[in-house]
Amino acid sequence: MGRGWLAERFGIEVPVVGAPMAGVAHGRLAAAVSAAGALGMVGVAPFADRDWVAEQCEIARRPGRPFGVGLLGWSLAGHPGQLDAAVEAGPALVSISFGPYEAHVGRLRDAGIAVATQAGTVEEARAAERAGVDVVVARGAEGGGHGRDEVGTLPLLQAVLDAVGLPVLAAGGISGPRGVAAVLAAGAAGAWVGTAFLACEESETTPAALARLLDVSETGTAYGSVFDVAMGLDWPPGYGGRALRNAFFDRWVGREEELAADPGAVEALRAARRAGDFDTAYIYAGQGVGSLARARPAAEVVAELGGAEDLLRRAAGA
Repeated sequence: MGRGWLAERFGIEVPVVGAPMAGVAHGRLAAAVSAAGALGMVGVAPFADRDWVAEQCEIARRPGRPFGVGLLGWSLAGHPGQLDAAVEAGPALVSISFGPYEAHVGRLRDAGIAVATQAGTVEEARAAERAGVDVVVARGAEGGGHGRDEVGTLPLLQAVLDAVGLPVLAAGGISGPRGVAAVLAAGAAGAWVGTAFLACEESETTPAALARLLDVSETGTAYGSVFDVAMGLDWPPGYGGRALRNAFFDRWVGREEELAADPGAVEALRAARRAGDFDTAYIYAGQGVGSLARARPAAEVVAELGGAEDLLRRAAGA
């Protein structure tokens, strides 16, 4: 495996990029994914400082393999040090998504860093091509964490592949080798995978969150802005989040304005996060969460995803 754009650009063996899941994908997980032959990514939270970014990038580079950094476009104006630290670290790939990114593309490319952005519609993918990014991530509604909810992964991937001339990675609901094989067969350059790595031993997932993740089926997620409103996070319109459904979400979905004005509810969420109470606190995950069965090393997950090659070979009758 590993033929194609990802292999040529980054020298990786498995055409998988570990999604930059803020709060979960720190340097340790990125390093483990990269060491196993895929491309690990460090996910940068909205308010992380440049020292944190530099520290996590140093951890991610320890295997001597390519790695990437994921930034949030909407938070960069207030935290420019995040981008400065990423450029100084010299990762192979930087993704900037969910907010303004266009002005940063030239700086990153001039530094020899490939640039990605996530697109939830065909128009977003076309805009990314016009902005000069190197690769676009077609992120479907099934994906965990933040993004758009309008179009599922396969319909979006097909339309984006027809609309742009860039390499395209597919994201959303790809939790095993069958999913990787499906998007490669459709023409994607690889898969952008998040939820499958949530239960990895190298992730920052806490034991309490892990127990919750392992107890949820594919129907156990919900999409909305409830948690962002309660946390006071200024996500741009159109970018909600997919997380495990819980009592707090069910109480406040459709009542977001009322939630924003309720200091007691906001503090309850913050306290629950500190206490690890996931009837209230959030765990971002995609619809592939039902495939999580146990905690295991990232190398095992990468090896399993790499089994897509055998599936494609069998489908071709080889």
